[in-house]
Amino acid sequence: MRTGLHMSSFLLQARVWGHHGFRHLLSSSGMSWMHPGHAYKQWIESSSSLKASYEDWLLTYGLSVSPFHMRWQTALFNRQFYNWGRWKPRFLYLWFSIGMVFGIAAMFGSVILLGKTLMQTLTQMLTEAPKAQNDRMLQVVVPGVNLPVSQLTYFFSAILISGVIHEVGHGVAAIREQVRFNGFGIFIFIVYPGAFVDLFTTHLQVISPVQQLRIFCAGVWHNFVLGVASLTVLFLLPAILFPFYYTGVGALITEVTEDSPANGPRGLFVGDLVTSLQDCPVYSVEDWNSCLGDLSQKSQIGYCINAATLQQLSFPARVYRRLDGTVECCSNNSLTDICFSYSNNLDSHLYACLPARKVIEASQVCRTNMDCQKDFVPSLCVTPSLENQTRLIRVKHPPHIDMLFVGHPMHLQYTVSLSSFVPRHNFLSIDLPVVIETFCKYLISLSGALAVINAVPCFALDGQWILNSFLEATLSSLIVEKQNRELVGFLILLAGSALLAANVALGLWMVTAR
Repeated sequence: MRTGLHMSSFLLQARVWGHHGFRHLLSSSGMSWMHPGHAYKQWIESSSSLKASYEDWLLTYGLSVSPFHMRWQTALFNRQFYNWGRWKPRFLYLWFSIGMVFGIAAMFGSVILLGKTLMQTLTQMLTEAPKAQNDRMLQVVVPGVNLPVSQLTYFFSAILISGVIHEVGHGVAAIREQVRFNGFGIFIFIVYPGAFVDLFTTHLQVISPVQQLRIFCAGVWHNFVLGVASLTVLFLLPAILFPFYYTGVGALITEVTEDSPANGPRGLFVGDLVTSLQDCPVYSVEDWNSCLGDLSQKSQIGYCINAATLQQLSFPARVYRRLDGTVECCSNNSLTDICFSYSNNLDSHLYACLPARKVIEASQVCRTNMDCQKDFVPSLCVTPSLENQTRLIRVKHPPHIDMLFVGHPMHLQYTVSLSSFVPRHNFLSIDLPVVIETFCKYLISLSGALAVINAVPCFALDGQWILNSFLEATLSSLIVEKQNRELVGFLILLAGSALLAANVALGLWMVTAR
């Protein structure tokens, strides 16, 4: 604080004494005066020195930072990679030879798959068929658009693991083929993580094309193996978790969103076990989704009610038609009454406003009056008169009272999360099986997609090097001139790059612009 005040007095005095007096004052205070040009030069030299020190620090720790890209490379894992590359040489030879065959097949298969996807996308654009998008094998993923923000952790973790396994395949195969391994690293491009290996390029160039193929195909081969392993874990998960969770008894509620129509005092709660939807039994999450799909596609089911009870519960109300042609007969805006339609021997278009829960509870489902003719008691089949896409669904989740849902079945599907695994003990988490299931599904999807995309004969991807080595191994005797072989490879790469770019551009447009 004293220094600041002292310097302030210096500046005030300098305004009176002028430039020479200010320089003399600084000198007398033990401070040296410097010409502005010399000071600027010293500042530049200091900044350059600081920049050089910063770059040396980054180089020391294997870090590289540039706009939208940051990567880290290290030699800490080199010994481990060499141990893997020298483990059981005959097995590794067979392993990567199978991977070579798979990689070549994947190169051709990826072109066919991208071509089919492109045709489906163009067809959807011309016909504007929204259902076509769900049938495509490959889709562009945009976080926050067609990827929920809540799933980003799974997404980025699966990408990173798939990338690491991919590069481990390249590194181990390279060591197996006597190519020098310089290091392993990971990177972040914008927000997307990935991995890479640093190989000695000269060694890659002197080995045979078949050896190169084993190295270049190892990445997509390992991604395929990772996808198969994840699929196996997903399939065997009930057996793996059997000591802690049991399945086949229903669908366990794990989350109900705040805006869900199933939210409420008589709705669904976390920990409830759903056993049926209408007359459709539910033993797992797959059954839940299947039942909701059937309910949305089929017409509304009816309920058997005694004729005398019908007369007792119904009350006179005004009948009017909605814009979609359906009939509404409950005009009191009640949350408990629903308009039902029915027919008798005289008239087939009768309507009654009835309390929904009293009609549905302990009632048999029906389609016609014939389904209700039992015990010689006159009964009628009453069907909720609702809008075209709206359904009345009875959800059983004992020991609680049945939930009556009125709305589109898909709203129930999108706002309620479930699990097929029921904990055997109270201290076990109901979310753990869901986390494992979801992560396995992301690994299957993203690792498979990484294998397909990298196998495409496209510039800057593994497919470029796979294609070049494949042409060298197969066309050397047919096309003697190396320049001609390179020209053939260049044209194929150009077509493959255009095919991939068209799929990405149109897929991105379909996701964001429509």
